[in-house]
Amino acid sequence: MKKLNYLSVLALSTTLMFSACKKEECYECHYDDANGDEVELGEKCGDEIGDLETSGHTTGGVTYTVHCGEEH
Repeated sequence: MKKLNYLSVLALSTTLMFSACKKEECYECHYDDANGDEVELGEKCGDEIGDLETSGHTTGGVTYTVHCGEEH
């Protein structure tokens, strides 16, 4: 009986652990510079994507609009 209880607790714990882990979505991000060239920023994940797309990327005192994912 104790063995069954331990196995039940283990199974429940494992299920909860995997269901609680939410994988962040990650996308490749870039911006278009003043010459129209695409400048890659690499892969960004989670809140960092929203922050970049909202605030942009500043380099050389100029802030550029950032696009992440294939839909841009």
